[in-house]
Amino acid sequence: MKIAIVGQQDFGKAVLEAFLARGDDAVAVFCAPEKEGARPDTLRLAADEKGLRLHQFKSLRDPEAWRAMKEAGADIGIMAFVTQFAPQEFVTIPKRGTIQYHPSLLPRYRGPSSVNWPIIKGETETGLTIFRPTDGLDEGAVILQKKTPIGPDDTLGTVYFNHLFPMGVQAMLEAADLVFAGQYRETAQNESEATYEGWCRSAEAKIDWAKPIDHVYNLIRGCNPAPGAWTPLNGRKMQIFDARKVVFRRFADVAGKIGEVTGVTAQSFQVTAQGGLVEVLKARLDDGKKVSGGELAQTAGLRQGQLLGA
Repeated sequence: MKIAIVGQQDFGKAVLEAFLARGDDAVAVFCAPEKEGARPDTLRLAADEKGLRLHQFKSLRDPEAWRAMKEAGADIGIMAFVTQFAPQEFVTIPKRGTIQYHPSLLPRYRGPSSVNWPIIKGETETGLTIFRPTDGLDEGAVILQKKTPIGPDDTLGTVYFNHLFPMGVQAMLEAADLVFAGQYRETAQNESEATYEGWCRSAEAKIDWAKPIDHVYNLIRGCNPAPGAWTPLNGRKMQIFDARKVVFRRFADVAGKIGEVTGVTAQSFQVTAQGGLVEVLKARLDDGKKVSGGELAQTAGLRQGQLLGA
């Protein structure tokens, strides 16, 4: 089939290469222009290397973008990690329309940080959706969904890179085949079940040590590796990445006050939350390197009895 890839970065590149590997024809590649100083877009680099017709429009609302899509003559548009708004005038141009990837089980977790939030909220399952893009945010009819469990110690990184990324590449191939062959069914999303979550950024990633231990631990793993859950430390920003949760089973097990550093070893340090503690295995201070919790405690002068979060 003739495909037009609309996407960015590693996921867009992986989807492009998956279609090319089985013999499909990429008649056009659309990706957003790189911002000044940003790392090169890997999808753009791949398209350049393969000599494909590449377009980098500042906006897909631009009639020039519509003209480029029409000239490509694609059978189907493939939206693989797209941060630009794609209007109906653009996505309906390919002969069989366009399909889009979203890393959640729509209509749940619409929005830009849909991998982070299910983990932060303690969900035990997530997945991906291939759907028809509309002018509403992640509101189009569903063509295909795939589920994957979220383990109790899974992080954003393990859920996305071990599951949603590879599953998503294969799901795009599967959905494109169904649409191309006319062997698919579109199912409207149930708006009564819809949820929307905004960005998970620094403000959302600040740790409140007074929250229950499950809440704190879920925030840490849902922000690992990005944006990185954090807590103030002597006026600086300390991000916590790899960690382990310990739940207090008896009152006698309670150690320290809320937010107190209750133990420091060569490998890690421990912080008390409501009902348990977090053992910090990897962390970073300000914009420094990620190091073991023990090394960070040593270099930052973190001592037992110190309170975090102030």
